[in-house]
Amino acid sequence: MDALSSGRIRVRFGAFELDLSTGELRSIEAPDPDNPESNHPGFNNKVLLREQVFQVLRMLLEREGMIVTREEIKGRLWPSDTVGDFDQSINASIKALRRVLGDSADNPRYIETLARRGYRLMPTIEYLESAAPGNALEKDREQGEHSSAEISHNVGAVQRQMKPHWWKAVVMLASVVLVAGYISWRRFRTISPPKSQKIMLAVLPFENLTGDPRQDYLADGLTEETISQLGRLNPEELGVIARTSVMRYKHTDERLDQIGRDLSVQYVMENSLRESGEHMRLTAQLIQVKDQSQLWSQDYDYPLKDILNVEDDLAKAVAREIRLRLTPQQQTALSRPHPVNPEAFEAYMQGYYFYERNTNKDADMATQYYERATQLDPSYALAWVGLSRARYWQADKGLIPTEEGQRLAREADERALALDPNLPQAHAQMGRIKRQLDLDWAGAQASVQRAIALDPGNSEYVRSAAFTAAMLGRFDQALKLAHRAVDLDPLNAESWENLGETRFWAGQVEESVADFEKALALSPDVWLGWNKLAQIHLMQGRPQDALREVDRAQWAALRIRMHAMAYHALGREKESDAALRELIEKLHSSAAFSIATVYAFRNQRNEAFQWLDRAYAQHDTGLITTKVEPLLSNLHGDPRYAAFLKKLNLPV
Repeated sequence: MDALSSGRIRVRFGAFELDLSTGELRSIEAPDPDNPESNHPGFNNKVLLREQVFQVLRMLLEREGMIVTREEIKGRLWPSDTVGDFDQSINASIKALRRVLGDSADNPRYIETLARRGYRLMPTIEYLESAAPGNALEKDREQGEHSSAEISHNVGAVQRQMKPHWWKAVVMLASVVLVAGYISWRRFRTISPPKSQKIMLAVLPFENLTGDPRQDYLADGLTEETISQLGRLNPEELGVIARTSVMRYKHTDERLDQIGRDLSVQYVMENSLRESGEHMRLTAQLIQVKDQSQLWSQDYDYPLKDILNVEDDLAKAVAREIRLRLTPQQQTALSRPHPVNPEAFEAYMQGYYFYERNTNKDADMATQYYERATQLDPSYALAWVGLSRARYWQADKGLIPTEEGQRLAREADERALALDPNLPQAHAQMGRIKRQLDLDWAGAQASVQRAIALDPGNSEYVRSAAFTAAMLGRFDQALKLAHRAVDLDPLNAESWENLGETRFWAGQVEESVADFEKALALSPDVWLGWNKLAQIHLMQGRPQDALREVDRAQWAALRIRMHAMAYHALGREKESDAALRELIEKLHSSAAFSIATVYAFRNQRNEAFQWLDRAYAQHDTGLITTKVEPLLSNLHGDPRYAAFLKKLNLPV
């Protein structure tokens, strides 16, 4: 304590130097190539610590290897009469400090946690310089006290004006950031967004701090809804990374600078969710990636029935901090309340959670929850969209009778559109129905374009538009859209898979292989990855390689189909016939198009056309690829092929 108070302003510890006068942390050692944790963000540049993190580090340095208790941290950072949830803020500060130091709680090299006691800095400390006249430490403390008094006065004034209607979504300045955020707010409030390029933002997954793993569904659902809301703010100025890419950082301590590089973003939002009595408390902070400075932080307390309103409040705060220009209509939309039956909301979030798990069993669970949500609140449009998607899944996978499931999916989505004509999810789902079931290509394009207009940052809608364009043979347009989907969702395996498929259909085979490999690197269970690589090997005359790849595919139908074709290419006709019989026995009612492709590859044209007609009668969703599917190339010279394309409303 004496050394710091005597005026020294640069402190060296381990591989770092801290400038006490500016709050800048600098690395002084090159990273160790054998130790990934040594590749900390401070190497070869300076990191400006957020004020609260800076103060915690100062306390650890002052005590020179002795324990700093949580009570002492609380006493330093907040006035004695301040009320708030300090544990959450202290945890966040320690986590942020470890991240910037490249440290780990499990294997610490800098900050040691002593259970139920506090924290201790582990490296030895060296003081390098004397301060200019005056005590830098004391000046900072005086500034902090002045800032705290000023903010406390302002909060008191606000509290006197607040009406005690607890059921309304009240946005309050969290006492957890009274001192910690003020200096950062004042420093960065005047930042304007760059005019030459779009601002890019990543909303990291809401961290479930309720202590109840069963609340993960709520944290995941709020992540999705917040991304969707922010993505609709002003897409010309603000791009928001899609959900799939950011969910990779759930339950990880990835450094912010690495996240910034992975996603090519300038800003990151960190969020957490916890219970507070009968309310939910959400904590959000906006961080600038380049120097990891906190621009803004706030807590929100909501009754569960008003929880969706947090998306609007977060959107308004982000727009204000990065100075987005919002139209009067956008401002009105953000001010409009979204009342939802609390039980219906919970059921919808549960349905969303199970649907995103992407298995047949979970699709059945999702359907049950979505149905319950619509029963509890028949006016809940988003729940009707969820039910439509789940029913469509069940029909497509043969879990329920195909025709019945498709009818139920259409009825549910029509109900959603009647309730909310401006719901992008409902338009996107209707585009899928018109394309897959009605073969209404113009209608499908119109619906998907409407969804994109309402939510331009949603990569799923852009992928859908790319897919539709490809089915029509419009590959230039399809490739542009597929690349855009990757830009919006760069760590989403489905986006890379969609790009690979589009390139494959367009004849760019080598490029498509690289895209499928990227998709599989991101997710080994991606829907078509192994199967498409196997198909490419088969088309290149490498059936043995095709067998090796397809055995890794997740879906049995794809494996059996490829076995039938690969064995045929190898001249092993008995095994090919056996695989084809198995495919017909197991999937004749739900995979007629796949059976047709096997017959076509084996150049059995009559049987191929018979199964194509069956697929048409069954409303098989695979039919829409008829024009571009290379496995049907043996049929192209047959006049029945052109006639069938016309039947599908596809250009000949």
